[in-house]
Amino acid sequence: MTDAADALRRCRVDQVGSFLRPEWLKSAFLAHARGRLPMEDLVAAQDRAIAEVVARQRAHGMPFVTDGEYRRLNWQVSFSAVENWDLWPGTWQAFLNAPSNMAEGERPNARGLDTVVSARTPATGRLRLTESFPLKELRFLRDIAPDVPAKITLMGPDRVCQMCDVAGSAPYYADADAFLADVVAIQRRMAEELVEAGCSYLQLDEPSYTGYVDPATLARMAERGEDPLRNLRRAVEADNAVIAGLGGRVVTGLHICRGNRASMWHREGSYDAIAEAVLGGLRFDRLLLEYDSERAGGFEPLRFLPKGGPMVVLGLITTKSGAVETEEALLRRLEEAGRFVDLDQVALSPQCGFASGIAGNMLSESEQWRKIEVMQAVARRVWG
Repeated sequence: MTDAADALRRCRVDQVGSFLRPEWLKSAFLAHARGRLPMEDLVAAQDRAIAEVVARQRAHGMPFVTDGEYRRLNWQVSFSAVENWDLWPGTWQAFLNAPSNMAEGERPNARGLDTVVSARTPATGRLRLTESFPLKELRFLRDIAPDVPAKITLMGPDRVCQMCDVAGSAPYYADADAFLADVVAIQRRMAEELVEAGCSYLQLDEPSYTGYVDPATLARMAERGEDPLRNLRRAVEADNAVIAGLGGRVVTGLHICRGNRASMWHREGSYDAIAEAVLGGLRFDRLLLEYDSERAGGFEPLRFLPKGGPMVVLGLITTKSGAVETEEALLRRLEEAGRFVDLDQVALSPQCGFASGIAGNMLSESEQWRKIEVMQAVARRVWG
């Protein structure tokens, strides 16, 4: 790994990927979905918005840039252009049917929010990558900011597997293992192409892991006759397989999410039950953990982080509301975490993206950027 890559691997701040979309960009998406705006005009709007958000990130001193996920209706679009698995048209339809606003504080129960998993999509043939959506995102980023490391996010393979109606995918897939093997092969190809095109930081998003500690999700697994421990081990193996052989060529990260649609959350439960398997088993450079609420439990599970192993990025800054954390409060939480892990192996970030879906979370753009500023200030105070 080069000195520049190692500096990125150890950087003390992070950002999960998405930023709030400007209202005019949301309007362009809606006009296109309704057939009133040609795709080339939507792409032009996306280009303009991405150039603006990249400039804001650079002005705020971020060590890398993302495109804010401004070309996506939601974070799952990274695995959309796959033949025989029709996620993309369903995604557009869900966008058109979604309520335009939600009441502040509205939070469906765990089952109510799990709409994608409960409406699983069957495969209608063996999966085949038709186009890498993230590769298009990266190429534009490299064009407008060739001198800054670029971060790209992919939906993790275990989450993709959770979204498939495997039983309805016969005769093409006999079981989840067979389906997951093809997903991993496709994502390995996507990862290789991204690295070849100049991706500096590749992140997998895996909300599936918190399902292995969430009581409601565990109950549903039991109803289906699934073994959560076996599923967890399979998920770790699949994520590691996606990045196998990329060491030294790109910084790799994995984000463990608890739900982030319209400021709502999905899963709860501490990391204790999965910490040893996840912190000790994943072969990524950076592990991004959500720690912005009591739902995540305490920092004790961090004791399983191998010394000299991955950086653990503590998501102490919430993207769920516009309340801006104080530097003093964040410093106290980092001090608390330091009882269980060497702070030399720690970084700081918001707990998730600011807009996992196009609607975004319930905060303003000014509050979003103020949170980034506070994050940077705390990092300077702790690590210099």
